[in-house]
Amino acid sequence: MRLVKKFRRPLILLSTIVGALVASIIINSITGEKELGYPTNIGPEISGAIDDFIGWLVVNGEWFFDGINDNIKIVLDKLRDFLTWIPWPVMIALIFILGWRLGTVQIGLASAIGMILIGLVNLWDPAMVTIAIMVVSVSLAIILGIPIGILMARSNLIETILRPILDAMQTMPSFVYLVPGIMLFGLGNVAAILATVLYSIPPCIRLTSLGIRQVNPSVVEAGESFGSTNFQLLSKVQLPMAVPTIMAGVNQTIMMALAMSTIAAMVGAGGLGLEVLRSMGQLEEGQSFIAGSAIVIMAIIIDRITQKVVKSGSN
Repeated sequence: MRLVKKFRRPLILLSTIVGALVASIIINSITGEKELGYPTNIGPEISGAIDDFIGWLVVNGEWFFDGINDNIKIVLDKLRDFLTWIPWPVMIALIFILGWRLGTVQIGLASAIGMILIGLVNLWDPAMVTIAIMVVSVSLAIILGIPIGILMARSNLIETILRPILDAMQTMPSFVYLVPGIMLFGLGNVAAILATVLYSIPPCIRLTSLGIRQVNPSVVEAGESFGSTNFQLLSKVQLPMAVPTIMAGVNQTIMMALAMSTIAAMVGAGGLGLEVLRSMGQLEEGQSFIAGSAIVIMAIIIDRITQKVVKSGSN
């Protein structure tokens, strides 16, 4: 028995190596490979199956995707026209009031000055287009992300299923998100919005689930002892106490959506991202720097306002 225990680990290691060699020989004999190596004909079969599925989805779901495309275009066009129609002094005043009321007077003044700088470099209209795209993209990400996060917090099974999917979404190169948008909606703002939503939605889902799960169990038990239903516990206990964490997720979603603006311009999105892309294509480094700085200014304005909302919600 002592001899068996002594050589147990080496035997397991040796049997694992031999089993792997035998399995590779069997796989190569099935696939027709002459040398002992990775089977190389699996990749084309997988990619072909994916292509066939996407082709079937585009053909059979054309009515569905066309409906989404048309409705998002209507909302986006009307919002963009409305934002560009508002006189710039009125818009700057509204941004100042928003920063002041949600944050502080200093944040309101800094936000107004930042928007004035964007206007001075002749990027006001692209900035309004970017705001319109961000409003639509972030709204869709929040509308989809918060309910999914709630389901993820309420069910361990759903969390187990979604966790690796969210991990993959957050590690996926951002360019990959342009592919489904082009396939389903073609070039244009709608494809850019879909790519932005897919890229920016994971923080909203994760932090919504985390905020609800971090609610003090004794508070939930107290609500249950008073006869609260699951919906009442969620709406009156868990969600109000999870608001700071959820708002942190919204903040990260907005930041990631802005970070995606330049890449989304490759599929036809307008706004500041298009200005950056066009300047880079024409080797105009100065204009590219200015347009990129405008995106940074907008990101700082939104970050400061939302961070203040998070802090005030946690107090």
